[in-house]
Amino acid sequence: MTEWKKCLISDIGTVVGGGTPSTEKRENYDGGTIPWITPKDLSNIRGRYISRGKRNITEEGLNNCSAQMMPKNTVLFSSRAPIGYIAIAGGPVCTNQGFKSIVPNEDIDSLFLYYLLKHKRDDIERMGSGTTFKEVSGNIMKNIQVCIPTLKKDQQKIASVLGALDDEIEENMLINDNLEQQAQAIYANMFIQDASNQRIEGVLSDVADITMGQSPKGDTYNENGVGTVFFQGRGEFGFRFPTRHLFTTDPKRMAQSNDVLMSVRAPVGDFNVAYEPCCIGRGLGAIRSKDNHQSFILYTVFSLRKKLDMFNGEGTVFGSINRDALKSIPIIIPTKEEMDQFEEIVAPMDASIRNNYEEICRLETIRDSVLPRLMSGELDVSALDI
Repeated sequence: MTEWKKCLISDIGTVVGGGTPSTEKRENYDGGTIPWITPKDLSNIRGRYISRGKRNITEEGLNNCSAQMMPKNTVLFSSRAPIGYIAIAGGPVCTNQGFKSIVPNEDIDSLFLYYLLKHKRDDIERMGSGTTFKEVSGNIMKNIQVCIPTLKKDQQKIASVLGALDDEIEENMLINDNLEQQAQAIYANMFIQDASNQRIEGVLSDVADITMGQSPKGDTYNENGVGTVFFQGRGEFGFRFPTRHLFTTDPKRMAQSNDVLMSVRAPVGDFNVAYEPCCIGRGLGAIRSKDNHQSFILYTVFSLRKKLDMFNGEGTVFGSINRDALKSIPIIIPTKEEMDQFEEIVAPMDASIRNNYEEICRLETIRDSVLPRLMSGELDVSALDI
């Protein structure tokens, strides 16, 4: 049987905060090579590891703020705005002040620590305090009580079970990334790089029906699966399909399965695909092919991102686009034969992306169900040979 012990976070690693160099001094950032991570960077990763964020800082920037370099395999944990983004450093990194990261001691497996923090995430979030936004202080983080296997080899066995599931999840994600890139390349080759005098100028509404969302009353929302799946805006967007969070018992405007979901405000021009019939709120629009060329519609709207970005300065407070403007976005319309050819090639690729997504969801469900059982010792791994 696995032997467990109670301890504090401070007993199993060093808690490290971060900092932000002055943005008024260009020398803190220009030409920087030091990876500097923010919580926003973790919101965009699709795996367990991160090696760099959107911006680097310079040695001077590092020396002029409270950020500290941390070694590879440090477990990064966002401590505010929001609490609970988690990743493992794929190399030496530093972070801004939105983290309370943990450099594990030599007798602590970093991957186990990553899963331990995932298991404790909700508890840690409840410990946050603050008036403007909740934050977990360094002192709170250090004094969080955890229960861990005494031996590192037993920690590694637990991590290996969960890691094997995440390995498969990440492999499917990579396959989907590759499939989408191939499909975009095929679209560009057929319709952007290869000009044809048989194509005509038109607008988006010539080839697609557009539904603008309408939000139901707030008292019809629930998180218990009662009623219709409801997406308010881009907040639930994933790589291809949005994540279920809210339901409504009084749906107003509906998107159908495989419709393109587009954010129409704050910001304009982010896209997902409806996995199932769903109610859409005022932050979204749904775009559907008029003649069963849905893959063509999807990659056409992908190609419109630059045109749509101009609307991000149109709102008084934030960007927005209305139905008439969206319908009137200019596009080049290929012949039906060309769209048929594209659909024949790319629709099966989109179907594979959907199938892989379903496998990802299945694996995530398994992982999330065994995580608490492994972390509580209910599932004993001492007999595993790794």
